[in-house]
Amino acid sequence: MVAMFLGSEIDWQYRTMNETNACLAMGGSCSWPRGKNLGGTSAHNGMMYMRGHAKDYNNWAALGNQGWSWEEVLPYFLCSENNTEINRVGRKYHSTDGLLNVGRFPSRPDISDDILAAAAERGYPISEDLNGDQFVGFTVAQTMNKDGVRDSASTAFLQPFRYRRNLQVALNATVTKVIIENMRAVGVEYIQDGQLRVARANREVIVSGGAVNSPQVLLLSGIGPKEQLQAVNVSVVKDLPGVGENLHNHVSYTVSWTIDQPNEFDLTWASALEYVAFQKGPMSSTGLSQLTGILPSIYTSDDHPDLQFFFGGYQAACSITGELGALMDNGRRGISISPTNIHPRSRGTLRLASNDPLAKPLIHGNYLSDPLDVAILVEGIQIALSFANTTAMRKYNMTLSNTPIPACSQYPFRSNDYWSCAVRQDTGPENHQAGSCKMGPASDRMAVVDPRLRVHGIRGLRVADTSIMPQVTSSNTAAPAIMIGERAAAFIKADWGVGETQCSRSTIDNSLDLLLWGIKYIDWDQGIW
Repeated sequence: MVAMFLGSEIDWQYRTMNETNACLAMGGSCSWPRGKNLGGTSAHNGMMYMRGHAKDYNNWAALGNQGWSWEEVLPYFLCSENNTEINRVGRKYHSTDGLLNVGRFPSRPDISDDILAAAAERGYPISEDLNGDQFVGFTVAQTMNKDGVRDSASTAFLQPFRYRRNLQVALNATVTKVIIENMRAVGVEYIQDGQLRVARANREVIVSGGAVNSPQVLLLSGIGPKEQLQAVNVSVVKDLPGVGENLHNHVSYTVSWTIDQPNEFDLTWASALEYVAFQKGPMSSTGLSQLTGILPSIYTSDDHPDLQFFFGGYQAACSITGELGALMDNGRRGISISPTNIHPRSRGTLRLASNDPLAKPLIHGNYLSDPLDVAILVEGIQIALSFANTTAMRKYNMTLSNTPIPACSQYPFRSNDYWSCAVRQDTGPENHQAGSCKMGPASDRMAVVDPRLRVHGIRGLRVADTSIMPQVTSSNTAAPAIMIGERAAAFIKADWGVGETQCSRSTIDNSLDLLLWGIKYIDWDQGIW
């Protein structure tokens, strides 16, 4: 789903640089799409609602982040969620009181049943809900949608309150720095319509720019490793070595096939009318992208799986000629499986290119620098390839589209050595970046924010987005990002003595109020809301 926005004016068009182990076919530069619009990347992504594994959060707590265990964060997932299929998934892990609509798409292609049958044939569990007691297996995932229409963070949390007097949204605006006086955040500078403006904060400033823009804003504000700040002529306000460090992302590799299949899920005038009238049909879903699977590799245990499988194909689309275009290859349809390493060990960095706030930062993903990251991907590729050999999929006459890569010609095609080479050439970074403003106690030298999301050493300044994750969660990151926003609202309420600290339906509406209370400006172009 992200691909349609790549290179557009609503994509920040970031790229990594100097990759020596990944994206080698692209000269060592990997694409990093990021949403440049209200709702951030939640307006671009595949909408999949996955929370990650309980052990993810228990590990955060074990690192000294009190209050972030699974039992402690679950209520904040629930307070956002309005699950439209509560009778299917139950109330133990789900809620109907929140603002974010969660449920399966109204339509899916028939082949999805055969893919699930193939998974079962391989001995993998088929699950109704990978956000429940069972985290291993394959499923048709719930997504953030309402009647087949994307429910982005902006649609869910911002639009219902757009007429409130205490809400001001500054469009086409970019924060250049946080204003720090006497080690307290007192406002922000931002550029709007070519003019430099200032907004003052009575109490706090919350930075929610994501794994790229949050560390960038802190660095521009003089908060970060002093040697790096001095090198680009930024005055040092607080020497915090961890800003821009610990940057990491899920990494995948795509295996593709052409198949023999009638055109039963294509975009036509009839399907368009079906969607307008009944919110059903190809336009009300993401095709095979609503399927996913989570499995452990041989390098981990069953209680903390490290592989996720994303599927592609059957998205409703057409070319300018009215033909199926990209969906078909010489009259045959294409499908894909992308095994993804969801426990990456490699860590990268983010640096300022200069003190120009509009200059793109220098992003070094450092992907696949740890050999185990490659080995996990290779195992995932072999699992993906095995689907073509199942009885359930044999009727589709699957033909592998991946052709031998010249740079890997020294290895037998389809051998483990070949795939180890191939993943470095045609690397598929996901859009689950995290970690660049790491959360941790004061005893952790590389921590940027404390367990209440307050920037170490600066009063009145918090960060609330996936950049605070010490370790990225074991699945899609949109739902955890929203949970982090709910946690930030609860912390603010508690710290300022306003209202309840744990959300309920009666206090959800006040979360936005609290985030805006004393904050005159938020850069929604970069926010998670």
